[in-house]
Amino acid sequence: MTGRLRGLVPADQRAPLRRYLGAICGYAVAEGAAFAVLAPLLTALLQGRTATAGRWVIPLAAAAVVGWWAHYYLGSRALRLSTAWRRDLYTRFGDRLLTLPLGWFDAAGAGTLPQLVTGDVARVAGSVFLAQALLGAILTPATLAVVLLALDWRLGIAALAAIPVVLVALGLARRLTARAEAADHAAITDAGARLVEFAGAQPTLRAAGQNEAGRAELDRALAAQHRAARRQVIASLPGEYLGELGLQLAFTALLCTGVALATHDQLGPQRMIALVVVGISLLRPLDALVGLGADLRGAQASAARLEELFAVAALPEPTSSADVARISHAGVDLVDVHFAYPGGPEVLRGLTLSIPAGRTTALVGVSGGGKTTVTRLIARFHDVDAGTVRLGGVDVRELPSAELLCRLAFVFQDVYLFDGTVEDNIRFGRPDATDAQVREAARRARVDSIVARLPGGWAARVGEGGRLLSGGERQRVAIARALCRDAPIVLLDEATAALDPENEAAVHAALAELAAERTVLVIAHRLNTVVRADQIAVLADGQVVECGSHADLLARDGHYAAFWRDRERAGGWRLPAGNPQVGPVRG
Repeated sequence: MTGRLRGLVPADQRAPLRRYLGAICGYAVAEGAAFAVLAPLLTALLQGRTATAGRWVIPLAAAAVVGWWAHYYLGSRALRLSTAWRRDLYTRFGDRLLTLPLGWFDAAGAGTLPQLVTGDVARVAGSVFLAQALLGAILTPATLAVVLLALDWRLGIAALAAIPVVLVALGLARRLTARAEAADHAAITDAGARLVEFAGAQPTLRAAGQNEAGRAELDRALAAQHRAARRQVIASLPGEYLGELGLQLAFTALLCTGVALATHDQLGPQRMIALVVVGISLLRPLDALVGLGADLRGAQASAARLEELFAVAALPEPTSSADVARISHAGVDLVDVHFAYPGGPEVLRGLTLSIPAGRTTALVGVSGGGKTTVTRLIARFHDVDAGTVRLGGVDVRELPSAELLCRLAFVFQDVYLFDGTVEDNIRFGRPDATDAQVREAARRARVDSIVARLPGGWAARVGEGGRLLSGGERQRVAIARALCRDAPIVLLDEATAALDPENEAAVHAALAELAAERTVLVIAHRLNTVVRADQIAVLADGQVVECGSHADLLARDGHYAAFWRDRERAGGWRLPAGNPQVGPVRG
């Protein structure tokens, strides 16, 4: 087992693993020694000495019985070790996900998680069984080689002629397939992601009559995966054929050497046949070794991907929570903040913004201008590249993550609900909430009207992701969750984007109650959301270029005034009635 795979073995399984590997080595050597009994047995049979051959059958039968028991024992030990290893990897996997920076889940690496869970963990844990096959393919032929050299050094050397060729074949296969295997893994991951995307987008694609067009990306990914798999197979062929060639040459050399020795009376024909059979037994495991090399490389590649995940640096955590006591208010300050996502351009360039406690602040600006990034930095999904983000006067990097997040409530643009009841999803924001607190949060977010129409009422399930509710209803449940959480700071990212006017007005009334006592940061494009904010910050080129009330910013006639005019102009357009051929007119 290679060092990379050994590094993933759980600490409490290392001693059992060493004993298991030692047992495999003993079994493989004993198996090779047992094959040596074939030489005197076959020689006696071919010479007509059946009584002598019968005596050799006894140790051979005993070796078969012991070998069967040992094989069963090793198989059961391998199953236990593999199960324990798999369980430990899943545990480490889950624990690692809890410590990864939340921003990591927005990166491309998060798309590899399904393949890591379903493929790589199983492949690494299955290397326990692979170790038995590999050690057997190495040690059994090595033992037989020693036996054959002891019985007749000339045939032994002929049989060993395959070893250099097999080693060259393994090295060649490793070099040729390493890149192809990596490309095949990436193609499989991409094809899986496109398949899930295509299945999830069926309602949208069919409603737009674009099912075939929507399948284009899936077809492209499947074609790329097919090409990658074909390249991997083609890359593996030279090594496999070279290994097969080496074994065929060794068999030919063994047979020719035996015939030459028998022809020149240097070796009896009966003994020659017996030794050639032993030599063939030596070559048989080497044939499997060539194929096992590909399995080992696959397990090593899986181990490397798991190591890469485990090596992702967690955001530094303070050693104590003493700084929590220094939080003096629920305001948030961003001072000269610079930030860029990994591999991307700088999103925020010296942004400075003060979000007063107990007030509502709205962020406006063009899409991609950094509004959502601001909320993620406040929640410390990422750390800033330069500058500081302070909560209540304390740098968020000096606060334990649990202490920081318990002071925040989120309502994202894309709401995800768990496959439980409405009540379960609301209570998720605050597990210790009473039934009365859950019902009150639901009432303020107008979720009670949703519950009234659901079969089963509060006990009705919402489906995976909340698929049994409409988009606006999911938003209202998410807002009720934030209300129930009762955190001093609320971050709303396009929280009202999916609501109809009636429900939007109801939710705004609930958010107004929040704003009376809490700090609310709103990202929204709806004009009524912006107007109601206590202050409005306009982001442009990664900085706050304007900040003030709605009236003040209109009076300045700057970025915000232009934004307001554009939104008013867009809001005034409507479709004419009765003639679909006529374009939109100004209302």
